[in-house]
Parts: sequence; C-alpha cells; structure tokens
Amino acid sequence: MIADRETRSTGAQVVLDVLVDQGVDVAFGYPGGAIMPLYDALYGHGLRHVLVRHEAAAVFAAGAYARTSGRVGVCVATSGPGATNLVTGLVDAMMDSAPLVAITGQVRTPLLGTDGFQEADVTAITHNITKANFLVRSADDIEPTLRAAFRLARGPRPGPVLVDIPQDILKAHTTRPINGAPQERTVPPVADATSIDRAIDLIRHSRRPLIIIGGGCRTSDAVDEFREFVALLGAPHTSTINGLGCAEPGDPHFLGMLGMHGWKAANKAVGQTDLVIALGMRFDDRVTGRTDRFAVNAKVIHADVDASEFNKIIPVD
Repeated sequence: MIADRETRSTGAQVVLDVLVDQGVDVAFGYPGGAIMPLYDALYGHGLRHVLVRHEAAAVFAAGAYARTSGRVGVCVATSGPGATNLVTGLVDAMMDSAPLVAITGQVRTPLLGTDGFQEADVTAITHNITKANFLVRSADDIEPTLRAAFRLARGPRPGPVLVDIPQDILKAHTTRPINGAPQERTVPPVADATSIDRAIDLIRHSRRPLIIIGGGCRTSDAVDEFREFVALLGAPHTSTINGLGCAEPGDPHFLGMLGMHGWKAANKAVGQTDLVIALGMRFDDRVTGRTDRFAVNAKVIHADVDASEFNKIIPVD
C-alpha cells in the first residue's frame, strides 16, 4: 500500500503506482508505439513484467494467472493490432469469469476518429466481450478509472475489463494524489429467506437429489463449504469442466464430469434425478445438450452470484 502523496507524475507512472497499490505483482505484455510511455516508466519501477512474443499470449497468461492465483491478472498491449490481438483471450476470460484488467495504448487524442496509424476503436470492439471498458481522456482520470476497473474485474462475478489510454495521456503530467485506498470489493448478493426455505423444502422431499458444481464454487472460495454440504447430504454429485477439483478426492459419491465430454454415470444420473442442485454453474450447452431433455423429471435449485443466469437456459424452481 502506498502512502498518500501529491506529486507531479506522468500518466504512465500513475498507471504503475495504481497497479502496485491494487496488489499487482506481475504484468504480461508486448510493447509498441502507443504504449511505449508505460514501458519507459516501467524501467526501474520494480513491477515485474513478463515479455511475451504476441499479445494473445499476454492475455491468456494473465487469464491463467488469475485462475490459478485468485488475483486480478493484468496484460498490456499497444494500439490497433496490439489491442485487437487481445480479443480471443478477453472472450475466454469473460466466459470463464476470470478477473482480468487489460491496459491498451491508443493513438494521441487529436488523432482519435481520424483513422490514424494503428488506430482501432478498441472500446467498441470489446464492448460485448468485457464487463466494462474505458477510454481515458485525461491523466487525472487514470487513477479513478483503474480503481473502477479492478473493482469490476473482481466481481461479485469476476471478469475482464479493458482500459484504453491514448499515448499523449500516458505522457501527460498530473498532480492527482495516489490515495493508497484499500482494494474495493462489492458485496455479493444474498438469497432471500423465502428462497432458502423453499430450497430446504425441496431437498427434504427429494428422493434422488443430484448436485452439479461449477467454477463459481472455486471463484467464491467455497470449496470447503461445498464438500461439507455434499457430505451432510450424502448425495451424488457431478461437475462442469470448470468445477473439476471441487469434489473431495476419492469421494465415492462423485460421478465425474457432466455433459458432452463427461462420464456416462453423471449423464445417466441427470435423467434419473428428481432434484438438481446447481451451484455456481450456468447450464452451458456442453453440459445440458438438448434442454428439452435435460433433467425433465427434476425440480431445479440454482445458486449463483449472477442473478441474470437464473432461468436463462433451464427454468428453476
């Protein structure tokens, strides 16, 4: 945590100071003209940088870092093709709810909208594949924009956020203090008592319950609670691909992975269950197959941090 101070810093220096303040210890990137001021500021700064050979490698490395560490992954790219090379990795992070902040350079502000050299409207391009994206217009806006990006990336449902910064903004000076504010976390939603009572009633009256665990269990750091839950019920349970590893190793009630590439026992169980308890999963088509044939004789309890997933694919009770 850096102490409160007011100093005349370049936008690029502010970027690096905020990254450190947010707990970032490594960034993955590939340099280019528009992002070069950030690399100039990186020299002697102390933040570790991993030089990749292609921007796609940077975003996938940041995503892998996020998945394995539980922290926000950071990748850096230049304007135009540098930024557009991040697209596939951003989609990957969005689909798998991996916390990631991508920082891209952009052409100088007077050139915006003129089809300048290596200009691409990266905020428009990534509009539907990030939780949010920002085009910074002033060096004074860098710090609050980056803090907002990290807050959004962390959750409650994690995902990628992109911050696009023009080259002249990275070079510009600012006297805005780096506040050293604590890392902000939004409070995840909580199910209402009526829903919980209804779920308990469904579980009590079920004869053949089946629990499906998804990647949200690990993201929410709820693996121990999940294992305790299945042990108390003594119920068979299965997993999406992102939920693998949540079940207790050697648990005889674990049926393996579910879905198109899953185990026969898990898929058979879905057809025979009278209650699906879906925890932190989104009923992906690789899991459900034809939805009109998925758990047709079952009531469904769905727990997820993102309420937009409820009833999106499978109707829930």
